[in-house]
Amino acid sequence: MIRPTSEVQVYLCRELVDMRKSVNGLSALVEGTLQLDPFAPHLFAFCNRRRNRLKILYWERNGFVLWYKALQKDRFPWPGERDSDAVELTGRELNWLLDGIDIFCLKPHEELSYDSVL
Repeated sequence: MIRPTSEVQVYLCRELVDMRKSVNGLSALVEGTLQLDPFAPHLFAFCNRRRNRLKILYWERNGFVLWYKALQKDRFPWPGERDSDAVELTGRELNWLLDGIDIFCLKPHEELSYDSVL
């Protein structure tokens, strides 16, 4: 099984995408729509209109890698209207999304630091 680590930075393209796009089309979306560098050490995730297909693009040393998942039943949870075209996630949150958990409805506990507790 190939899954991202918790530490990896992930950017979801909020806009639903034509899944006929391959490496060149998706990397152009990363640059044009998301205003990000497709060669950066991040994962870029894209979903189709029916939300049953997902592609993840990333650069690895000397070429792009394209990961594809097609659901036989159900749909991927996907973010609704937001201020930006990209939604930032951790690798852990992407794994939850791949498992069907709607991470956009979850609200975690407030993150505290030692100084704020005192």
